Amino acid sequence: MFTTFALSNIIGVQVVLGVTHALHSPLMAVTNAISGTTALGGMHLLAHSTSPMVTLLGATATTLSTVNIVGGFIVTTKMLDMFKRPDDPPEYYHLYGIPAAGALTMYTAGSMSGKFPEIDAAAATMSGLLCIGGIGGLSSQKTARLGAVSGQAGVALGVASTLGHLSPSMGSTATIAGLMAAGGAAGHYIGHRVEPTSLPQTVAAFHSLVGLAASSAAVGDFMNVADTTQLDKVHLASVYLASVIGSVTFTGSLVAFGKLDGRLDSSPMQHPARDQINMGLGAATLGAGAVVMGGPEAGTGLAALGGALTTSGILGWHMTASIGGADMPVVITVLNSYSGWALCAEGFMLDMPILTTVGALIGCSGAALTKIMCDAMNRDIVSVILGGYGTKSSAGGKAMEFSGEATMTSVDDTVKLLADSQSVIIVPGYGLAVAKGQYPLKDMVDTLIKAGKKVRFGIHPVAGRMPGQLNVLLAEAGVPYDIVEELEEINDDFDETDVVLVIGANDTVNSAAEDDPNSEIAGMPVLRVWRSKQVIVMKRSLAAGYAGVDNPVFLKDNTDMLLGDAKDTCEKLAAGVKEICL
Repeated sequence: MFTTFALSNIIGVQVVLGVTHALHSPLMAVTNAISGTTALGGMHLLAHSTSPMVTLLGATATTLSTVNIVGGFIVTTKMLDMFKRPDDPPEYYHLYGIPAAGALTMYTAGSMSGKFPEIDAAAATMSGLLCIGGIGGLSSQKTARLGAVSGQAGVALGVASTLGHLSPSMGSTATIAGLMAAGGAAGHYIGHRVEPTSLPQTVAAFHSLVGLAASSAAVGDFMNVADTTQLDKVHLASVYLASVIGSVTFTGSLVAFGKLDGRLDSSPMQHPARDQINMGLGAATLGAGAVVMGGPEAGTGLAALGGALTTSGILGWHMTASIGGADMPVVITVLNSYSGWALCAEGFMLDMPILTTVGALIGCSGAALTKIMCDAMNRDIVSVILGGYGTKSSAGGKAMEFSGEATMTSVDDTVKLLADSQSVIIVPGYGLAVAKGQYPLKDMVDTLIKAGKKVRFGIHPVAGRMPGQLNVLLAEAGVPYDIVEELEEINDDFDETDVVLVIGANDTVNSAAEDDPNSEIAGMPVLRVWRSKQVIVMKRSLAAGYAGVDNPVFLKDNTDMLLGDAKDTCEKLAAGVKEICL
């Protein structure tokens, strides 16, 4: 099992690092769906339950996990379909369902015959490989939808092979089927209601379900053992880790959901004894773990597990509440990683290589995305988790004070400027997502391109509230993905650009990151929009961004401010450009 774990980590890192930046949001969605294999732990409990409480915990894990599976794959498919272009050739990926159904049929027949004792292990291995393919397919737009189909087939085969391995009674099988149908119906409803602007909070909510499912399966597994004093150390450690990591993921994700959905204040909770509280909760959680690792009898073990669940849950809540809204893209990827490691622990607990493989894949995915996000913000992951904003490059002195007045402009002047330009770069931020201005923006871009202008989009890795959110938002409006470029691809082109239109972005275009070593965002890679001939910044107001740092770009001679609602302004710009250029 440890060999499987090590190899899965190596493969996971390589596969995830190959995913294109534009597809990071679908990556989060597909790993969310695959992490729903925590259902397999719930199925184990339902098939071999020895008490009503164990049955309840198994039912909870199975149902919640299925919500994740169905909802996650629906969201993934919706996002990937947004990237389709009108001139793309027809796709027939649904036909891959034929060989998938054939494989399931062959497995069922082979399992029922009883002549192939290794068929369950073979099916589980194939399931893991298909899940790996589900993420590997996101390395390009051409193979992304094939990857989604691969992931779906992998999870389906994993569920089938688990049923075959468990050989539950007809009653247990009917119960499992009913619970998965209920969870699937809920996931179907949620998945079809999700919009690009609500992706971050939806992902956070799905993470919480995985965390609760992992904790439920772990506690239920411990309760289902006849003599807990006979459990080996690996099993005990797995039960403890799955419970604790699941609990941290559950409460942390709920807080992240609340902040992202506007139900909680996005500012960090700055308790004066924050670090002492975290250390105390961490020590209590470890102390309870020591009791569990001692192999106690059932009553003492459950009390210790309950204590660990409580303290780790409070720790997850407190740590996430202490992190500000500016760091939410990193928080989401960290929670994504946690859900994977909880799944890994469940794999060791149940001796199921498929869970260890998939868990390591998801854990590495979240870890890799976390590194990408931290690098894009020049942040240290430890400083993010401990709360507060600050970069690795901050010199610690007093930040520069910028003087001057911002120059205002009008829609008519901006329309004339765009009409007279030859090259335009548009830099969208979360403000565009909030205003839902992507559709009129797309109309304006179409008009400019028809008029012979070179128009491109520049996307910062942490634009929005989760990795790749702005890419999905533009794809939803029908913006071709081949004119949407990442920071590394477009940053050297601003010198030769006539006009840069910044819409709802702030910190990601702040020149203080490069010019002021004492700035709170010092060293953070930013889009160098100020190097273009003219910058038009569209915002509701002159307020600072999420990091609370003033932006000197607003005061530069080549920058004009166009204040107002992004959607309303984009509609006026689209109408004006169409009137002049066509």
